[in-house]
Amino acid sequence: MSAIEAKLASLGLTLPAPAAPGGAYLPYRIHGDTLILAGVISSFNGQMTHVGQVGKEHTIETARESAKICALNVLTNIKQALGSLDRVTAFLYVGGYVNGVSGFADAPAVINGASELFVEVFGDVGRHARAAVTVAGLPKNSTTEIQVTVAFK
Repeated sequence: MSAIEAKLASLGLTLPAPAAPGGAYLPYRIHGDTLILAGVISSFNGQMTHVGQVGKEHTIETARESAKICALNVLTNIKQALGSLDRVTAFLYVGGYVNGVSGFADAPAVINGASELFVEVFGDVGRHARAAVTVAGLPKNSTTEIQVTVAFK
């Protein structure tokens, strides 16, 4: 077990199975020492965990959990791409999307669910640049979606 997977286990977290792409795209692309990951939604082992809009079906807190599920899916895809989570040297960028009601202005608080997990598990390596925006809808009516770019060795 890798050091990062041991850290996940110590936090009581497990990685979901890799999800099949929902369209005509790759789950990730490697260019040099950069891994670009496609967006992932809040599903765990093929089952949607959070659907609906923040401000309607979800609170900021339940939506943060949705973003955390997205982060676990990202980690699954990193492991699939690189063979080990320990190869990550930096989280470069996180793009976060929140399915929110019109005027919902707290997308950053929601996406913190993913950002804080990356830092908790990876320490300073998990710190990243980020955008967090509210959108009118996401695939499968997911509550959140994130896209991540990392550097690796």
